[in-house]
Amino acid sequence: MADFRVGLQVRPILNALKRHKVATALIVLQVALTLAVVSNAFFIVATRVVHLSRPTGTDEAHLFVIRNAWRSQVDPGRIGALMRADLAVLRQVPGVRDAIASEAFPLEGGGGVLMRLRTEPEQTAKAKLAIAYLGDTHAIDTFGVTLAEGRNFRDDEVKDIGPYDKLSSPSIIVTRSLASKLFPDSPALGKTIWLEDGPSTIVGILTSLQGPYAGSTTRSIDEDSVLFPARQADPAGTVYIVRTHSTAMHAVIQASLAALSSQGGLRLVDPVDGVQTLARAREAGYDTDRSVATMMAVVCGLLLLATAGGIVGLSSFWVGQRKRQIGVRRALGARAADILLYFHIENAMIAAGGIVLGVVLSIGGNMALMKLYEIPHLPIAWLACGALVVWLIGQLAVHGPARSASRVAPVVAIRSDG
Repeated sequence: MADFRVGLQVRPILNALKRHKVATALIVLQVALTLAVVSNAFFIVATRVVHLSRPTGTDEAHLFVIRNAWRSQVDPGRIGALMRADLAVLRQVPGVRDAIASEAFPLEGGGGVLMRLRTEPEQTAKAKLAIAYLGDTHAIDTFGVTLAEGRNFRDDEVKDIGPYDKLSSPSIIVTRSLASKLFPDSPALGKTIWLEDGPSTIVGILTSLQGPYAGSTTRSIDEDSVLFPARQADPAGTVYIVRTHSTAMHAVIQASLAALSSQGGLRLVDPVDGVQTLARAREAGYDTDRSVATMMAVVCGLLLLATAGGIVGLSSFWVGQRKRQIGVRRALGARAADILLYFHIENAMIAAGGIVLGVVLSIGGNMALMKLYEIPHLPIAWLACGALVVWLIGQLAVHGPARSASRVAPVVAIRSDG
């Protein structure tokens, strides 16, 4: 019976919409644009939220870094020995579990050594890009990462290198993500790869280790990291990465700075900007992501409200225009529920037209965004959810004017001049 009543409503609705082509077209276009913008924007927000909550693979809660700058009078030839001495002192600080010297750290927002890796010495295909962290035999324990396969570095494999020295080593450790891309059809452990400065053997595979670029996304090299057995003796300075036993790190940080100070006045460490926990680095590294996600969510909310307001306004206008028509229908026996159903069906038909057009615009917009920015393909399920939300908002928006129309007494409507 309900289906029969719906069928009876369709033809009068189509006739009414033909008499209001411009207003109908505007609402259809507004619904379409809302769906296109909201579906893509909320998808970007969702990917940003997932992005900023992803783990680095390290023991973030127990890590802090010290940016150490060497004074200009320091002999570059002594820097390697000074770093080793500093690390030995830091590892003896109460509360410190381990420490390494590197040139970058996860969530830093930059740094790291860009490497091009080839699986053949004369490979003509494009080399695989990866980000390398320099570190010694303490790197795995300091980062708190998991060695899934293979072994750690040996002491004889670690060397001090200058900022312009060649990056060559008989062994490297890579992440599982990078290993699967280098050798998708066979185990990577024990395989030889070619760096720009020579061959190297993969001796270990880490479960995961995020690169230093917090803002990078799914298409990037963010999970493709390398541990390289070296300490960079750079006159510009180095980064000491320290892992503690406790998450209460203030006392350990102060003791670490005091320990470095006791080594002599050859280094400069800003006690404020020169020290940072990885928890703080995460907050700073993803600050832009949070701001963009918040802004886009607010814009989407306002756009949905604007669409709902447009539907309310148009429906209210049409109720006023159709009072005589409504009165005639009521006088002929139409119930209040029939009038309510009429406007809901009308809105559903308009929204359906907007959704069809909006789906096309959403897919086209997503394809354009994929070319311009590093975002994934918009899932059909996500688009379907967006369409459902827009349709439900339209139904909620029209309900008020529709109820107002259904409550008009037949005699009052017939006498109206509207």
